[in-house]
Amino acid sequence: MQLRADQLDAALQRGLRPLYVIHGDEPLLAQEAADAIRAAARAAGHSERSVHTVAGAHFDWSGLLGEAQALSLFADRRLIEIRIPSGKPGKDGSEALQRYAQALPDDTITIVSLPRLDRTQQASAWFTALDGAGVSLKVDPVDRRALPQWIAQRLAAQQQRVEDGEPGQRALAFFADRVEGNLLAAFQEIRKLALLHPPGVLTFEQIESAVLNVARYDVFKLGEAVLAGQVARALRMLEGLQSEGEAAVLVHWTLAEDVRALARVAAALRDGRPLPMALREARVWGVKEKLFERIAPQLDPARADALVRAAHACDGIVKGLRQPGWPTEPYGALRQLMLMTLDALQGGRSARPLSLHD
Repeated sequence: MQLRADQLDAALQRGLRPLYVIHGDEPLLAQEAADAIRAAARAAGHSERSVHTVAGAHFDWSGLLGEAQALSLFADRRLIEIRIPSGKPGKDGSEALQRYAQALPDDTITIVSLPRLDRTQQASAWFTALDGAGVSLKVDPVDRRALPQWIAQRLAAQQQRVEDGEPGQRALAFFADRVEGNLLAAFQEIRKLALLHPPGVLTFEQIESAVLNVARYDVFKLGEAVLAGQVARALRMLEGLQSEGEAAVLVHWTLAEDVRALARVAAALRDGRPLPMALREARVWGVKEKLFERIAPQLDPARADALVRAAHACDGIVKGLRQPGWPTEPYGALRQLMLMTLDALQGGRSARPLSLHD
């Protein structure tokens, strides 16, 4: 049975299951889910706990299986945790996990902790066996769009809230901008507000003075911000990636891949192919597929081709070459390419270069 992270508490109140699989790449939510299961297990009398971390190719799977089937020495009920940081148990581990799921130990709750799994891993025999024997919980990162609401819910849990109306929304947006991509730090900043201020309404000024800029940006999210036309966010992300020391070559590759895909889709539409076929041929899917569906039909193919040429010029700059009319510094060139892309996606309507305040 599969659950979302926000469904776990209600499921635990209905009763414990013998096996829980937690997988995802959001450490805070994964830790909170495991803590909730541990607390419920302790309340149900599972007082003996053992932890097994699978590190390397020489983990003793037979020892784990033997311990699971042995009688408890200290308590009637146990909690066994199996942590697989790589998400790849190997051939022996795959067979062992399948045997484990087929014969779950009595009076025992098992938690299996995994990183984010791709489709192939989720379709594997070992994961299918674990999922079928208990509950699998996928913990996804909180994206930027949902982050203000997540912050508001966490503030409400400590009896705090922002002001009503536009001032409160502005405060939540400011908070989200400061902590985007770093949920653990966001949690810490929220807890700090509980220490600094009593329960009740928090003003924008109180949040602005307390919340540190701890945002961490994902280079692959930058392209989504550009395609969505989020000028201020895209520029903020680019500045953040530069300050974090992200390689300009990787940032350029991300932007250029989207530019080339836009050109391919625009050319396919000009030639009369349906949009779904054009997107498949350009290998566009997921979140970006929705964004392309909105912008591609309005994109002038000539402007798309011009962006491809601009991406080629920018490629030379990030590799140490000079181009007339372009900044010499790699991140300056990336900024220019990004603003040109944003302007093209807006149909070239702006009479001046786009800026952070657009």
